[in-house]
Amino acid sequence: MEYVYAAMLLHEGKRPINEENMLQVLKAAGINADPIRVKALVASLAEVNIDEAIKSAPGFSPAPVSAAPAPTVEEKPKEEKKEEKKEEKKEAEALEGLGALFG
Repeated sequence: MEYVYAAMLLHEGKRPINEENMLQVLKAAGINADPIRVKALVASLAEVNIDEAIKSAPGFSPAPVSAAPAPTVEEKPKEEKKEEKKEEKKEAEALEGLGALFG
């Protein structure tokens, strides 16, 4: 499967899918590539329109993955609320200490 992924990476990067590039990608991923398998995959992909193959794959929808929306001012995570309360408490204690200096 890693050989197919390497080919897809090359395709996505607009690089030619040849044996040399495939071996470089696999080596960069720390995979000891079998040159015979690489050669066979490159030969089998030579006449394939990869974009069309991806579009026509059953069960594959190339819809972009959206990130979760960032929290708004009202939707602060609980951790941030706790940190704010701690900071407010520290500020109040500091002000009380300053009041003792002048009082």
